[in-house]
Amino acid sequence: MNLHQIHNSWIADFPQPLIIAGPCSAEYEEQVLQTAAGIRQSGAAVPVFRAGIWKPRTKPNGFEGVGAIGLEWLKKAKEEFGFRTATEVATARHAEAALAADIDFLWIGARSAANPFTVQEIADALADTGKIILVKNPVNPDLALWIGAFERLSGRGITKLGAIHRGFSTYQKVKYRNNPNWQIALDFKNEFPNIPLLIDPSHICGNREGIAEITQSAMNMGYQGAMIETHFQPEKAWSDAAQQITPHALAEILANLQLRNSACVGAPERLDQYRAMISDLDLQLINLLSQRFDMVKNIGVIKQEQNLAVFQPERWKIVSEYAARRAEEARLSPEFVQKIFKTIHEEAVDVQNRLMKTH
Repeated sequence: MNLHQIHNSWIADFPQPLIIAGPCSAEYEEQVLQTAAGIRQSGAAVPVFRAGIWKPRTKPNGFEGVGAIGLEWLKKAKEEFGFRTATEVATARHAEAALAADIDFLWIGARSAANPFTVQEIADALADTGKIILVKNPVNPDLALWIGAFERLSGRGITKLGAIHRGFSTYQKVKYRNNPNWQIALDFKNEFPNIPLLIDPSHICGNREGIAEITQSAMNMGYQGAMIETHFQPEKAWSDAAQQITPHALAEILANLQLRNSACVGAPERLDQYRAMISDLDLQLINLLSQRFDMVKNIGVIKQEQNLAVFQPERWKIVSEYAARRAEEARLSPEFVQKIFKTIHEEAVDVQNRLMKTH
């Protein structure tokens, strides 16, 4: 089925926004049930309880999940507290075990979503089952790869679909564990407004401090839900302890969320979308400046070794003229760009002067 023809009315069966919460990993039965009890007792509007059963780790010998026994704990959480349940599947065997345990939501993680062979294997195992399948964005910022995962699922008759934006890996030092790169998620949302889009602030932030801010930003842009890692004792979690929050903290975040009417996309939502894109670009500018000044320091060391003057007039003339030419090609004011480069050059001179004073 064509993805544009899918009508995902399934999300209307849940409170809005749809919140999926629970521990990163199912560790032991008491931990699963105490977390489920804590979420229910907190009063948070959480209809779906999540827990990782199989954990794909970056390196071996870490905690890789308890395996299929954890599905029984999820079933108990469902029976005792009335939650729907959700877990990640990374192989056909995982999918079959989750189906046998009657798990309600299955999601394909970022690593799996990046591998078309894995996605196809899972799609074949879930064909025509009627389950709700969520797909996290691939680890790398590739919109076509993300869309391709949905096409493989819909090609096997899977029509209850949703997307989870969990951010993208980067080698650069950034504020977040995974760069949100909002533009890619918003491009997906604009292309497929019929597929619900949820935010995963836990994996974007990598810490609990930023979860409220990222969740609110997503709601401002018309996202329809969030997956938030929640643990009754997050500081003792066996995996990703820093990004998990208590049930009480979850309830506070949800109580303070400001929601927008998703029936139509008005000017405020478009403003938030553009502002998020600008924030991504600003972050790239800062990272590029950081890299540039690393080069400035390296050049400063060479100047000191060769007994060269910090200020090189001919070099500055070349840089300034080049910036002006490129500004015109980019339809920017040459005067504006030269002001920016003049400020950068002044800071570079100061950096190299300070470097020479310390050596």
